[in-house]
Order: sequence, then C-alpha cells, then structure tokens
Amino acid sequence: MSLLWLRVAVLLYGVASLAVLPAALYERPRWRHIALPAAIMGVLFQFVALSETMNAAHHRVPVEAREVQALMAMLIAGAFLLVYWRYRTLQLGVFALPIAFTLALVAAFVPGQHFADSALVRSGWIWLHVALLLAAYAAMMVSLLASVLYLVQERRLKTKGLGSLAGWLPPLETMDQIALKSLLFGLPCMTGGLLIGSVVAQETVGPAYFADPKVLLSFGMWVAYILMIQIRRSSGLRGRRAVYLSSFVFLVMIAAWAANQFSNVHRFTS
Repeated sequence: MSLLWLRVAVLLYGVASLAVLPAALYERPRWRHIALPAAIMGVLFQFVALSETMNAAHHRVPVEAREVQALMAMLIAGAFLLVYWRYRTLQLGVFALPIAFTLALVAAFVPGQHFADSALVRSGWIWLHVALLLAAYAAMMVSLLASVLYLVQERRLKTKGLGSLAGWLPPLETMDQIALKSLLFGLPCMTGGLLIGSVVAQETVGPAYFADPKVLLSFGMWVAYILMIQIRRSSGLRGRRAVYLSSFVFLVMIAAWAANQFSNVHRFTS
C-alpha cells in the first residue's frame, strides 16, 4: 500500500504544480484553492507512504535511495507550505512543487513498475507530451514576433516615420499584451509537457534520464521561461530589452530542440 500512497502523492504534486502557475503568475486567486489543498494532501499521503515503507523495512530513518528521494520531496513541499503560511506568497511553489513532483516520481516509479497498462496508452501520453511542448514553442515564437513588431513600431513613432508600416501595425499596448499573454499561455503547456515527459521517461528509462542533455536543457528552458514572465510582469519590461529577453529564451529552446541529436533517451530518429 505504501507504493500506492506514494503514487497518489505524485499525482497530487502534479496537480499542485500546474495549479500554482495561474495562482502565482497570472493573478488568478481561485487556483490557489486547488494548488494548496493538493500540496497539503500530497505531503500527507507521502508521509503515510514513507512511514509504512520504513516500518516494513524495520528502520526508523531513510537509508535507501528511494526513501531519501521521497523524504526530500516531502521536505521541499512542506517548506513551500510553511513559507506560504508565514508570508502568504505562492511564488516559491512555482519552483518547489515541480521539484517535489520530480523527486517523488523517481521514488514512485522505477523501471518495471509501469503506470501505463499498454504501449497504446504510453503512446497517447507521448503524443500529449509532444503536443503541449509544440504549443509552448509556438507561443514563444508569437511572443518573440510581437516583441519585435513592438520594437519596430516604437522606433517609427519616435522618429515620426508614420509610413504605411506604422499604419497596419497594432498599437504598442496591443502588441505588448499579445507578447505577454502568449507567454502566459505557453507556460502551462510547457509545464504539463515536461511533467508528462518526466513520467514517461521515468517509467521507461529510469532515473538515468536526469543526466541526459536534452532533459537538462528542457528544464533550463522552463526556468528561463518562468523568469522571463516574472521579469516582464514585475518590471513592466518592454521594447528592446523585452526582445533581447525573448530572444535568449528562444535560443535556449532551439538548443533544447537540437539536443535531441545528442540525447540517449530522446531522439526523433529512434
């Protein structure tokens, strides 16, 4: 039963990881009522699972790698909940909850303990993984294009070059909103795609996938994506600096895409 409780905790961490994004980054307070209960229940289920596991193994402290990983996941999620209780801020959960999910996932699923019942089911998850990441890539490209057009329109207005180009381009505020909202749409897609990809990779390959260059670059891309949204929203970043920031994240995306050729577990040709 301990493995079942641990897998329930993984599911709850996954729900909390997705729900905390609109709550923390998009100013959607209703999602807080999903993220926080899911995180709390995840910690409770993981505590029960860890207690049963160590009791069955007749030791009081975690000694196996899976037990240590499960404990670390529970401590990280618990730390997020303590920070929220003290400071009423969800921003830490944007990073802490996916980390807790990943660590708990490693402990809950090892090669040979399948969460999918058939190759058909696994292929369905893979297609969803690909579709979500492609949607995130598309959103990033739209945001980059809108930022570039913002820069062009701003330059023409400053130089009073109100030619035909300025006539058909949208207002600066409209292009800025397109750039930002494209990013806000792409982040849940990227997060969901990476979480699903982690589950499938863990189930088929095992923990070794963490050392893969494609995986490392993908999670680096996710962190850069979040930082870009946070910087844009907190500082009101626009114009040339917004283009530079979007271009940097887009280059990280291209690097992650190109890393498929060097990946041992994630190649398009395999």
